[in-house]
Amino acid sequence: MRPPGLRLAALALGALLLTRPALAAESDRARDLGIPFEGTPGALNAITDVPGVEVGQVTRVSGEGALKVGVGPIRTGVTVVLPRGRRSAEPAYGGFFNLNGNGEMTGQSYLQDFGLVFGPIGISNTNAIGQVYSGIMEWSQKNFGHAIWPVVAETWDGDLNDIQGFHITPEDAAKAIEAANPGVVEEGNVGGGTGMVCFGFKGGIGTASRRVGVPYFVGVLVQCNTGKRDVLRIAGAPVGHEMANTWLPCYQAGMGPASKQPKCRDDGNGGKVGPDQGSIIIVVGTNIPLTSNQLNRVARRAALALGRLGSFSGNESGDIIVSFSTRAAVNDADQSRNLDAIFQATVEATEEAIVNALVAARTMTGADGYRVYAIPHDDLKTILRKYNRLNP
Repeated sequence: MRPPGLRLAALALGALLLTRPALAAESDRARDLGIPFEGTPGALNAITDVPGVEVGQVTRVSGEGALKVGVGPIRTGVTVVLPRGRRSAEPAYGGFFNLNGNGEMTGQSYLQDFGLVFGPIGISNTNAIGQVYSGIMEWSQKNFGHAIWPVVAETWDGDLNDIQGFHITPEDAAKAIEAANPGVVEEGNVGGGTGMVCFGFKGGIGTASRRVGVPYFVGVLVQCNTGKRDVLRIAGAPVGHEMANTWLPCYQAGMGPASKQPKCRDDGNGGKVGPDQGSIIIVVGTNIPLTSNQLNRVARRAALALGRLGSFSGNESGDIIVSFSTRAAVNDADQSRNLDAIFQATVEATEEAIVNALVAARTMTGADGYRVYAIPHDDLKTILRKYNRLNP
């Protein structure tokens, strides 16, 4: 979350939805580029590898030109994760970790006292918390006869989106739930991640999974809107340092407030990446039988993946993690399970999910000509090759 008092002067809002094919190939994921990751993913390499989990998204993109509050341009959306699918009202066993609290996630009282997640888990922009919460409650009442008390989390998309226009509605949340399915999860500029910025590049939604024996999985979905450019490390290589002064977010020539010049040049240079502001929401799901206390410990491990990528979880970033299991630990054997493999899988899948969000995202221009570039795939591979960190 980027507090209005700190960020209103930096609202950078939209002229044109821009995609630069030279920067990002179609439908690539991080592994397609040869980025090495540890561990064995599931068939989809997504949170939907966890049996029963469904993901739905609604994307809102419209308008171009100067910002007009309440009109647009709009660059936002809603993502929902349903631990037991949209046909079930049964809660899942949950855990929670607040790495840095400059953000919001509802449902924390139930997570802390009862260890339960009342799904769906909703993710959107900062000003849409109430609308998504209301939409999930209304949808559950219509479908199950009673309202549930969901987990809803946010990150700030006000750099690209007319966030003060409150364009997300309860109906958008309901549509995202109705669109949920257990298959491939779209990544990048979609759903709640539509207007997000990750490590100074275009960010958004990313997902990954790991096998932990048979038939168990750990899956992760992130909405990445956090991180300082120059600290970014991918596969251990100092990618952010190498690209610290190129393809930076900036305003198009002739647009944006005078205080935010210089404007974009053809190479994308000339902008400025500020401190570690934004937020990241991390959802960790599994079908491994775990207690709520064990799920709290799993949630904490997801934070280690941010450290692998160079993040120090800055003061102005809301870095919040929710975890769930679709099976409860019901006996001593379950509760004494060796957790090391689960912890490792969580770190590995979270790291890959964040990189997938970066790789999948496409260059976007928001209101007043503010442009955020996708991480350039060719440049990324060149840097990884330089540090001997690229698979054939």
